[in-house]
Parts: sequence; structure tokens; C-alpha cells
Amino acid sequence: MMTSNYSVGMETLLQQHLISPAGASPGKEQQAAGVGILLQIMMLVLSFVLGHVLRRHRFYYLPEASASLLIGLIVGGLANVSNTETNIRAWFNFHEEFFFLFLLPPIILYPFSGFSLAPKPFFSNFGAIVTFAILGTLISSIVTGILVYIGGVTYLMYRLPFVECLMFGALISATDPVTVLSIFQELGTDTNLYALVFGESVLNDAMAISLYRTMSLVRSHASSGQNFFVVILRFLETFVGSMSAGVGVGFMSALISLSIDYYNINLLKNHLYDYAGLDIDNLQNLECCLFVLFPYFSYMLAEGLGLSGIVSILFTGIVMKHYTYSNLSDNSQRFVSAFFHLISSLAETFVFIYMGFDIAMEQHSWSHIGFIFFSVISIGVARAANVFSCAYLVNMVRPPNRKIPSKHQKALWYSGLRGAMAFALALQSIHDLPEGHGQTIFSATTAIVVLTVLLIGGSTGTMLEALEVVGDGHDAHDGALVESFDEPNGYIAPSYGGESSSGNKLKMKLKEFHKSAASFTALDRNYLTPFFTSQGGEDDEEGKIRSIHSNRNGCLARIMKGQTT
Repeated sequence: MMTSNYSVGMETLLQQHLISPAGASPGKEQQAAGVGILLQIMMLVLSFVLGHVLRRHRFYYLPEASASLLIGLIVGGLANVSNTETNIRAWFNFHEEFFFLFLLPPIILYPFSGFSLAPKPFFSNFGAIVTFAILGTLISSIVTGILVYIGGVTYLMYRLPFVECLMFGALISATDPVTVLSIFQELGTDTNLYALVFGESVLNDAMAISLYRTMSLVRSHASSGQNFFVVILRFLETFVGSMSAGVGVGFMSALISLSIDYYNINLLKNHLYDYAGLDIDNLQNLECCLFVLFPYFSYMLAEGLGLSGIVSILFTGIVMKHYTYSNLSDNSQRFVSAFFHLISSLAETFVFIYMGFDIAMEQHSWSHIGFIFFSVISIGVARAANVFSCAYLVNMVRPPNRKIPSKHQKALWYSGLRGAMAFALALQSIHDLPEGHGQTIFSATTAIVVLTVLLIGGSTGTMLEALEVVGDGHDAHDGALVESFDEPNGYIAPSYGGESSSGNKLKMKLKEFHKSAASFTALDRNYLTPFFTSQGGEDDEEGKIRSIHSNRNGCLARIMKGQTT
């Protein structure tokens, strides 16, 4: 799987960046490295300052991500036409291994760090998010692959084999709505719509990567039915194994943070001495370090076992958000939120600069314009099939007051931008596919990324105003779609009166699935949450949290008072 690819890729990365080429002195190579890193820092500073100015003046036609991409494109274009030294330009080459290992994990962890999204809107819409991310991504990949293949068969575009069309469908189905979400926050869009778009994009990345690798395995194996089913079994094994590893590491982190939490409280209760404050600081530093390290432990564990690190770290983040985060002290919660916000902002901005620079520097195959044009139409149709079919299934289960409205479905369809994940997978396809095929897919993906980020990202504010979803309600507790864990889920057993139509049978099965999900919610509320967190239950949950923190603050206040006197 990806472990061997990473080892080869990192070796190549080291050879390109750390080993001096023949004839180049170490001093000159170090100077080139310094110049390359200096240019990257300057572009980061320019992107953050320009993004701040654009937000301050509420200029939504050029979002921060679009500005970062343009900066990378402009600087890359200037470097391409100028006589820039090769050893300096090498520092700007986009390496998919560097992206997957260092840039993607903090971006995935950010929504689960407690800063960007309140847990209630995310988990109350979790069933819908999973439906859009898993089933929807599968629908989008298949529809895109079939349409691209039909276009090739009918000579409307460059023809690719069917499996390679499915690989293209999988990689181009990875959404990256960073631009849209930043405007959502600025304009105060409905919190549940934000949760659906955000959650779907995060889970969608893991599903797109798994589908791409599965199609790559199908292509590499003989095209017999037995091998195909073996590959499908391997896909399920990898996905379930990665999910299990991530959930296991997440629960382990919750237990360790819970033990630190109890030790923290006992220390304050029983040892009110001058050094107690120092011990508290050490414990808070310990729980912050562990909270940051456990997701990366999950990622590397999965990669070491030949599984998917992205899927593993995703589910680790979900579990840690729901259980581990509540065990942290107030200071630790503020620190990890600010920390993940910082590294996520740096990673996202750097990715778009990195991507823009590489787009301008790479060699592209623009001879197949029809492939690019038809691909844009295909992903629009596939995105519509994804969103509207999944929304129909979700609304069949939800009560009338919680159905996803039509204007939110249209906003979901419009927010399917393509970004760094699709670009990285397309760059990887150059090595996975025959010469010409991978280059065509990479050029098409590059055009789609630039088109969606600049045009769709820049018109998001106008779209939100046209759909009248601006100011729909920024408080998660007031939204019509919110379903609290502390309230009944509104499930009512359907009565079909002896009807046996296929539609009613499907609706009955979906209702039964929803009921089982409700039973899991009760299991989580009654057993998992009390066991893995310092919360005692739904009745006195908030009271206990306030009591714990007030005890800590009161004890610390008494310690400080004793020191001053």
C-alpha cells in the first residue's frame, strides 16, 4: 500500500533537497535552500496579510484560498519564464508524499480540535454526513467514470480504459470546500449547513483515497472475476481495519486523558501546597502533548500495518473530539484549539501556494481540451446525482421538521470545489498510469481545481444570497435541523397498512436503520460517555463539568492566595 510509496517518495525527496547534485558545492546548495524557504515564507506572509485585508473589506469575490492559489500561480509563472536556478526551483515541486504525511493530517484534525465546529451540530447530523461522504462519493465516482468513458467511446473526448476512468472519477470526487466554508463563517450561514459541508468534505477525502487505491489495484490485477472480488474484499478490509485502528487509538487517548483528569482533581483536593500549581502546569502540558501526538500515532500505526492512515486519523479525530476533548482542562482545551487552528491555517495556505506554484511549473498536456470540457460537465452531473439522491434518502428518514431543505441541497451541490486532495492524487496518477493517460488526467484535474477555486469560490457569496441562506441562523440550538443527543430523536414507527410497494419497503428499511442509530445514541449517552469521560450522565453532565472546573479554579485561587500572604 502507501507505506512503500512513502519510503520511495521520501527517499526521492531527500535526494532532491538534501543531497547536493554532482558539481554543486554544499555551500551553494545551502544557499539555494535558504532562498527557496525564504520565498515560501514571503508568499505565506503575503497570503495571510492579503487574506486579512480581503476579509476586513468583505471582498468575497477573491477568498483567501483563491488569493493564495493566485500568488503561487504568479510567482511560479515568473520563475518559469525567468532564469531561476534549478536547485532553487526544486524546493517548490509539489510532492504528494509531503502533502499526505505533513500537510493533510492537521487539515483533517482541525474540525475535531474543538475550535472550528461545535460538537452538537456535527454529531447530530452525523448520519447525513456519513451518507453524503460514503454513499455520495461512491455515486459521484461511478457516475463521473461512466460519463467520461461514454464520452471517450463516442469520440467526444480523449478515450481512456474503463478502470482508468473510474480512477479519475474517484480522485476528482475529493472535495475541498475551504473557500466556501470561510465565506459561510463570514456571512453567518446556518450551522447545520456548515456542519454538512464541512463533515462531508473531511470524510469524503478518506473515501476518495480508498476508492482510488481500490481502482488502482483492480487495474494492476488480472481482469478476472475472482481477482476483482478479492480487491473489493481488500478495500473493505483496509477501510474497516483503518477505522478500527483509529477508533481504538481514540478510545485509548480518552482513557489516558481521563486518568490525568482524575489525578489532576485529586492533586488539587489533597495536596494544596506551594508546588501543587507547578504539578498542575506539568499535567496540563502532558495532556496537551498527548492530545497532539495521539492522532499522528494513529496515522503512522495504520500506515505501518499497511492500512490507510487518512481513514485512521479521521476516526481518531472523531472519537477524540467526542470523548477526549471533554476530559481536558479549560487551559488545555484553549491551547489545543488554538494550536490546531494555527497549524491548519498554515497548512491550508501553504497547500494552495504550493499547488499554484507547481501548476505553473509543471509540464501539462493541453492537447485534449475536449477531455477537460467534458470532465467539467461530468463532475457537475455527478455532484448533482450525489447530493440530491443522498438528500432524498436522508429526508425519507428524518421527521418533517428536520428535513434538508431544497436551498441547502443546492448550496451543497454548489460547494463541491476540488482542491489539494484531487491535485495530489492526480499527480500520483502520472506514476500509476501509462505515459499520456496520467498526464491527461493531471492536466484536466489542474484545470478543474483552478476553475472551481477561482470561479465557484469567488461566486459563493452571490450564490448564498441568491439561495437566501445568509443569516439562516448561526446558533446551532435554534436551527430547525438540530437534533440533540439529550432529546428523543422523534422516531415514529411507520404503519404501511399492508402496502408492499418497493418504495415503502425501502422507507421501512431506512426507518429501521434510523432506529438502530438512535439506539446507538442511547448507548453512547448511557454507557460510553460516562465511561470514557468525566461526565456522569445526561442529567448532571454540565453540572459536573462546572463543578470540576470550579474546584480547580477555587483550589488554584487558594494556592495563589497562600503564596501572596
